Amino acid sequence: MTGKLAENVAYFARALRIAGLRVGPGAVVEAVEALGEGALGGREDVYWALHAIFVKRHEDSAVYDQAFRLFWRRRNLIEKIMAQMSPVSPGADSAPQKEEAGALRAAEAFAPPKREEEAPVELTELTARLTVSDRETLKSRDFAQMSAAEIARAKKLIAELRLPDDLVATRRFQPAARGGRIDPRRTFRRSLRGGGGMIELAFREPAQVHPPIVALVDISGSMAEYSRIFLHFLHAVTEKRRRVHSFVFGTRLTNITRSLRARDPDEALALAGRAAPDWEGGTRISTALHAFNRVWSRRVLGGGAIVLLFTDGLERHLDGELPFEMDRLHRSCRQLVWLNPLLRFDGFEARASGIRAMLPHVDSFRPIHNLAAMADLCAALSPDAQRASDPRAWLKKAG
Repeated sequence: MTGKLAENVAYFARALRIAGLRVGPGAVVEAVEALGEGALGGREDVYWALHAIFVKRHEDSAVYDQAFRLFWRRRNLIEKIMAQMSPVSPGADSAPQKEEAGALRAAEAFAPPKREEEAPVELTELTARLTVSDRETLKSRDFAQMSAAEIARAKKLIAELRLPDDLVATRRFQPAARGGRIDPRRTFRRSLRGGGGMIELAFREPAQVHPPIVALVDISGSMAEYSRIFLHFLHAVTEKRRRVHSFVFGTRLTNITRSLRARDPDEALALAGRAAPDWEGGTRISTALHAFNRVWSRRVLGGGAIVLLFTDGLERHLDGELPFEMDRLHRSCRQLVWLNPLLRFDGFEARASGIRAMLPHVDSFRPIHNLAAMADLCAALSPDAQRASDPRAWLKKAG
């Protein structure tokens, strides 16, 4: 083979690896063979051929799209490659003007590495811990605009989040040192040790446990950039809490509770991605809620459960079933919290018909687009925290 086809594909694979995609040498060989066959006609065929080889996870599609546009943006470059007459490596002088999902990670992959002599001396004194200013900046940055390094640091901060001690009393009892309720069985057993000559009273009190947390996560195309980070949050919560149930939905409902119990977060999300065939597809909120209320509601919503509904509320097929299913879900749990990334916009108004149908049936309406919003969510789950503003106020603003 003549020309620079193999070198260009290797450069492109190297850039994808820097951007965070899992691209090995075997994938590079497959890509060179696929392009070398000569059966691909145009730019779109090359795009999807390399996409099928290099993209192994749903969440990497946005980064691949940005990297492909940056790398192959020279005019008629792909046509030249197909003719095996392309230059060594196309340039990437500037990133797209509009910041899109994955654009920052793709732009960093094409940036030239800094020389060691150009690095400031202060960098040698940095530790692995984030400074206060770094933490504050990272907390306010939108998940969709984070670089690969920032996403890695955000995952570590998410693992450090602590849920409040929102213990609730149950009908079961546990031994207590003192109290007003006597435990007859333990009292009689203690009296037998001394032959019944002296009766030592034993007490009991209601047992307190953490209420179950049930998460319903929208994994449609409009929520893909945020759903993966939120699943990292659920994985961290699953390690700390015993009763955490996670579901994802797009066009159908999928239970991923067992997948998120894997120790490694990347392995857990990979298992969840394989379990959900409708990742980055359409949205059918009403159908998913109906399946949950019918099959899973009585199984997981006992003991004063808290439901976290993670969706933008943009229902494709709106009918009269959505308000009914939302009302049924609200009546089955102790607290229903709606987490919507659209609240990151200052000019957000509840004008969409799906959002207006869901708002009257939730207890709290919160944004979930950065680390600060996740920390606020943890604080809001405390029983002593003040309840957020009435979600129905958004309906009054839109009206």
